[in-house]
Amino acid sequence: MKLTALDAIAIIAYLAGTLLLGLYFRRRSGKSTEDYFVSGRQVSWWLAGTSMVATTFAADTPLAVTGLVYAQGISGNWLWWSFLPSGMMTVFLFARMWRRSGLMTDVEFAEMRYAGKPAAFLRGFRAVYLGLLMNCLILGWVTKAMTSIVTVTLGVSEWKSLAICVFFLMPFTGLYVALGGLWGVLWTDVFQFILKMGIVIAVAWYGVRAAGGMDHLLGTLAAQRAAIPGSGDITRMLPDFSQGLHSSAVWTLPVMTFLVLLCVQWWAFWYPGAEPGGGGYVAQRIFSARDERNGLLSVLWFNIAHYAIRPWPWILAALVAAALYPNLAHPETGYMLVATNFMPPALRGILIAGFMAAFMSTLATQLNWGSSYLVNDFYRRFLKKDGTEKHYVVASRLVTVLLVLAAGFVSAELVSIRAGWQFVLEAGAGTGGVYLLRWYWWRINAWSEISAMTVALICALYVNLWHPFTGPEFIIFAKSTMFTTLVTTVAWVLVTFLTSPEPDGILVAFYTKVRPNVSGWKRIARLAPEVKQTKDLGANLLSWILGCVMVYSALFAIGDICFGKYTPGIGLFALSAACAAGLYRQIARMTGATGTT
Repeated sequence: MKLTALDAIAIIAYLAGTLLLGLYFRRRSGKSTEDYFVSGRQVSWWLAGTSMVATTFAADTPLAVTGLVYAQGISGNWLWWSFLPSGMMTVFLFARMWRRSGLMTDVEFAEMRYAGKPAAFLRGFRAVYLGLLMNCLILGWVTKAMTSIVTVTLGVSEWKSLAICVFFLMPFTGLYVALGGLWGVLWTDVFQFILKMGIVIAVAWYGVRAAGGMDHLLGTLAAQRAAIPGSGDITRMLPDFSQGLHSSAVWTLPVMTFLVLLCVQWWAFWYPGAEPGGGGYVAQRIFSARDERNGLLSVLWFNIAHYAIRPWPWILAALVAAALYPNLAHPETGYMLVATNFMPPALRGILIAGFMAAFMSTLATQLNWGSSYLVNDFYRRFLKKDGTEKHYVVASRLVTVLLVLAAGFVSAELVSIRAGWQFVLEAGAGTGGVYLLRWYWWRINAWSEISAMTVALICALYVNLWHPFTGPEFIIFAKSTMFTTLVTTVAWVLVTFLTSPEPDGILVAFYTKVRPNVSGWKRIARLAPEVKQTKDLGANLLSWILGCVMVYSALFAIGDICFGKYTPGIGLFALSAACAAGLYRQIARMTGATGTT
């Protein structure tokens, strides 16, 4: 695809806008590490929440969704839709406690909740493990996806595309992140989110039109299904339970995999953006919020937009790709075929700018988040404890550059996008229970977390190197994750009871500051009778259920409306609205007029 002068103007305008935002917030973010990493804790809920949505909309996301729909139908999206219960649990059971903690990073939590050398080791290890190793793996697969996009849109070789990403886009992103800190990241995220949502909606619109309209598109897909014996319905939003547990027919998500995803994955797996109990850049946005109310609402808005509003433009484009380009060797490329072949030539520059925004918004957050771990929780904690705030801001900017270089290397070495995110999923299987219970049960200690992370990583390496399970790919994934979750959970539970609890002093200090629900902290509550006991678990769980029903109902309602099923669609919208009304009352009781409990 050749670029015109108009395309170049659109791309340059986008780049200039992001750089100007970074320059604008340079002075505001450079006052201290608190300003640089958590925006001085003065962020509104809509800004923090939109930033989370923009971050999870990476360059690889439309391509990954296309691959899922192409192989398993719309129901294949349960691979990530199943994380909604975890996200809603963060909203109602953890967001306010995160904000009360006053931390700068979630890794710092280790030395707030635990004591001694194990706590210090856990903090330092997680800072390097997540901030450098895992972060670079995530940045690597996102960069690899952007490399594929550049190859298709500009018609250059893969190595030239990688060079464009590594030597231009990544340093450019690193520049405005280093200048603007989290303030710059948040506001560029809003700008980038509006741009890329406009682009994916346009891709879906022009793609469906090229397929002859929605009715003709659905007819084409039905004809393809009739031509393939035993195939499923690509437009089903739930697996076909009539095909048995292990069926892996075309356009069908195996029921066994669906059950594992919905019953196990959301609470047992650590995954960036969907950590059980919150964490990573989600926790960072909560820390940056003005108060508990803004922190809670930011994660609620993120979950609504992430799961209910954003998926359908991708899914519709994926259906167009399945109808017009059957039998693709690499299904993920179907999205770019739809985008480049059917978007009007006048919008090509904006299309490229939209994908750049998707890439750079994720990259910016990962760079700022990763450098916060490496500087605040490793360098400042273990290497140089007496530096000035200005020194640590400079160190943060230098670490950002280091992460850019490391991510470029990982991208060049990574075999595939799927290989990256699947390993991250497997390496976090079984650890989620610890991350949930450490807030609600006093007996969890540092060795619980250390053993969970260690055993999960060993199991992931074993599964990937020795391949003990057989069957179709999605069945193997279900079996391996069940295995890792079971082994990891048994290991950390045993370690918890075989090791000593944390000292009463550290537990009382944590209980006093965070005020977790008293049910699992009764022994500690007796040691701190002056602290008002929190007894909101039942109300929080009710809100969690209402939130999940609200978002899933809205998700399915939008799908039904898109496919012309107006009666069930309107019914689901009504159910979603009723749950929203119930949540409004619950949140008002939780946060009150002052924004705190």
